[in-house]
Amino acid sequence: MTEHLTYPGSQIKIAREVYEPAEDSYLLIDAARRVVDRSDRMLRILEIGTGSGIVSSVLMHQIPKHLYVATDISPHAVTCAKTNGVPVIRADMFTGLAGRFDLILFNPPYLPTAPDERVDGWLDYAWNGGDDGRMIIDRFLKQASAFLADGGGILLVVSSLTDIERVCARMMSIGLMVREEASIECPGEKLVVLHGSLSPIF
Repeated sequence: MTEHLTYPGSQIKIAREVYEPAEDSYLLIDAARRVVDRSDRMLRILEIGTGSGIVSSVLMHQIPKHLYVATDISPHAVTCAKTNGVPVIRADMFTGLAGRFDLILFNPPYLPTAPDERVDGWLDYAWNGGDDGRMIIDRFLKQASAFLADGGGILLVVSSLTDIERVCARMMSIGLMVREEASIECPGEKLVVLHGSLSPIF
């Protein structure tokens, strides 16, 4: 069953077995819009784990001059994102991708998840961050630098449940300059978007 969600200026289709946009999705949209607005050139923008496609879809409509592409491991998410106009391919993280990107966006599964807390089906990929919440984040950071263009950057959603300082340290260990681009207080946690960049001006 497909339903619709209204975001300012956009109608986003959502579907069963696909992560429904929430505070972390909107926080990433706001952060990405600010970063992209600061650029005076066309950017190549990649979103990993696009889900419904809301982040890329909103950016494409509001700032259409850039080049956008997205991936997701879930076939349901890929179908949903395509209905929202996002150029998306089914891939596990960066698998099968070539080239480099000026900006990589990722709202990862960041919830610490014990084995008995896993859920059946594709939604587990949207929630399950492993025992410490950093399992997928660490794998992403291990691969991301190989796909960054000179001076490029990443925007990564992280929760206080995941130990934000440890994620910052991991980002710096791969040569990124890190700052907090956006944050919001939610019940039981703080969500932040970390901006890791290869250039101090991006």
